[in-house]
Formats: sequence, structure tokens, C-alpha cells
Amino acid sequence: MLINLNDVIIEPIVTEKAADMAKQNKYVFKVNKLANKNDVINAVEKLYNVKVSKCNIVNLKGIFKRFRRNYLYEHGYKKAIVTLSEGKLNFFEVLQ
Repeated sequence: MLINLNDVIIEPIVTEKAADMAKQNKYVFKVNKLANKNDVINAVEKLYNVKVSKCNIVNLKGIFKRFRRNYLYEHGYKKAIVTLSEGKLNFFEVLQ
């Protein structure tokens, strides 16, 4: 199934751990469940004009959370860790 480049990357994940990984040219994105490594690499290279050297994908399963007397189900998502060989992304300039 072909996915549009704009639909592959949902949002960048901005956390303290992701900010530390950015110092090593590794960036974390929340991606579409149907996307594979090649889709993520192509989307990052085209949308941000950088050169990707490696991409790792992690499937995170959903969990049950307790809220007062109720249990809520939080859906899982797919996370991609992209290593850049050339260029930089500036998601973390606000945090520093």
C-alpha cells in the first residue's frame, strides 16, 4: 500500500531523552502504523532536505491506565528513530 509522504510522519517526539539523542544526530518521530523503514527514510529526506544514514522502528503497544474508578485504553503507536549523516533539524532550539 502506498502512503503519501505527508501522511508518513505524524509528529516529532520532543522529550528530554529525544533532546539528548539529537546531540548525536538521532531524531525521533511518531509515524503512521502502515509505514515501513523505506517510507520513513524517503519522507524525512524529502520533507526536511537532509541525508538519512539509518532508521530504526519501534512498535509500542497500547496500555490500560486507571483514571479514578475507570480504566482507559491508550492506543499504541509506531515510533521511528532516524539517524542523519548530513544536516540537522532544529526541533530542540526552543528547549536549549
